[in-house]
Parts: sequence; C-alpha cells; structure tokens
Amino acid sequence: MRKPKLPPSSADDTETAFYDALQNADIERLMACWADDDEIVCVHPGGPRLVGHAAVRAAFEALFSNGRVMAQPEKVRRLDAGACSVHSVVERVSVMSDDGPQHAWVVATNVYAKTALGWRMVAHHASPGSRSEPLDVLTVQPVLH
Repeated sequence: MRKPKLPPSSADDTETAFYDALQNADIERLMACWADDDEIVCVHPGGPRLVGHAAVRAAFEALFSNGRVMAQPEKVRRLDAGACSVHSVVERVSVMSDDGPQHAWVVATNVYAKTALGWRMVAHHASPGSRSEPLDVLTVQPVLH
C-alpha cells in the first residue's frame, strides 16, 4: 500500500521535488509542485512569459518531448519572508554534445508560497545558459536602469 502524499513542509522540499520531476520528465509530479493559482508565471531561457497552468504545462510537455532535463540546482541563496520564499539558484544542466557530456549553467529564480496544500511554486524565471559557471558578484557595482 502506498503511503499518503504529505504536503511539502518547506520550500526546499518543493524545490527538490521540482528538480527531481525535471530529471525524470514527470509532468504530473512537476505540475504538483506549482500553486493552484491561475497567475503562476514561468519564463524559460530566452522564452516568453508563460502565465497560468495551461501555458506552463504545455511548455514543460514540449520540453519533455525531447527527454528529461538534467538540471541540478547549485549555489542556492534563499530569502524567506513568512509565507513566501525566493530562491536564486545556479542550475547546472548536463547536455549531450558531439564531444560527449557537457555542462551549461543557467541562473534561475524560483518563488514559493505557503498555501493550504503546503509550499508551492508560483514563479520560475531562468536566464539564457552559459558554458562557463557564473560568478557571484558580492561587491557593490554601479547599476543603471
């Protein structure tokens, strides 16, 4: 008999489940990580802003049509604020090239909200990838916006 599925008790639990679902191309488990809110948002590297369950699901289904996504979060930085948790991660993505397995790095932001069903993802925003591991800049730099 299967054990009943418990709600994720932390944003970290949901993040672990999200990346596990990516690595196993499991659309049902991946979508179970998302909040039931129609305003969820996902931006894949270089892609448009996807809003709502149908758009997010369709994008991941298309992604999974090419197989699983070997992405592993590294260098996680967390900002917890009560019922909201923001994670800035560096995703190490394994890809197969003509020269064998290679790595690419993607900087992503995952936002989680504590709901009645436990911690759920409400936003995932990933930057275009790079062949070199991104560095963290810890000194103040002038920023123009």
